[in-house]
Amino acid sequence: MIYTVTFNPALDYAVYLDSFELGATNRTTREELRCGGKGINVSIVLHNLGVESRALGFLAGFTGETIRAWLTELGVASDFITLPGGMSRINVKLKLDGETEINGQGPDITPDALETLYGKLEKLREGDTLVLAGSIPATLPDDVYERILARLEGRGVRFVVDATGELLLNVLRYRPFLVKPNHEELSEMCGTVLDSADTAGIRACARALQEKGARNVLVSMAGAGALLVTEDGRCIRQAAARGELVNSVGAGDSMVAGFLAGFQRTGDYRAALRLGAAAGGATAFSAALATRSQVEAVLETL
Repeated sequence: MIYTVTFNPALDYAVYLDSFELGATNRTTREELRCGGKGINVSIVLHNLGVESRALGFLAGFTGETIRAWLTELGVASDFITLPGGMSRINVKLKLDGETEINGQGPDITPDALETLYGKLEKLREGDTLVLAGSIPATLPDDVYERILARLEGRGVRFVVDATGELLLNVLRYRPFLVKPNHEELSEMCGTVLDSADTAGIRACARALQEKGARNVLVSMAGAGALLVTEDGRCIRQAAARGELVNSVGAGDSMVAGFLAGFQRTGDYRAALRLGAAAGGATAFSAALATRSQVEAVLETL
């Protein structure tokens, strides 16, 4: 079973405008509302690809109940912890000559609620996969990823971490099965400047993460595609899917989901990378997270 953890889920409210004037009344041309959060995105795309997963994390208030109901309607299994106060975030995405985001804070996560999450994670067993994705809310200890991996170390659970900076670097000693920075995040962690076309530099930095403990490093490089450095010493390039960019939100999460789905089905890194690229591209070319038919259509072009 694949489990995903989203510490701070949200309702993402996208509003499209022809123009915007600060301090004035602005009217939208259309709106879109969906549930969001990196782990939730992974679970939704896994479900769309026919792979079972369970979404974990924290919800609060009427927005939290809306997220829970939405996932149920989609058919995505979840086991969220309900917090006693506050409400899950509403993130506003202003779509006007690019995207401007206004992200909510989210509810306070109490120590008791965090212990409840630890208890749920204690049920993971050998062969399960745990996906930790995204930033840590201010109400949680900043080493919470490390605490989780330390508790599960030695149980044969595959760890997948999609995070940045110290949050990622500090968990590498727990030998995560997969980490997925983009090339800019990889640049920051390696203290250098990497162009998306600098295959040699990206490969070297990815291998530096392996030396710190990562088993497989998947680097997304926007229009330059993706690069996977595997634990068996290979470096596999994958060209980017070709299409019109509609919405980049969730594309990286979709790549993670596609990779996991492909690896679960085939056990082959090249096939997993190809499906990951197709899923990421299909989401980028869609108004929402990609469906199975959209992923399969993009896959045929790679």
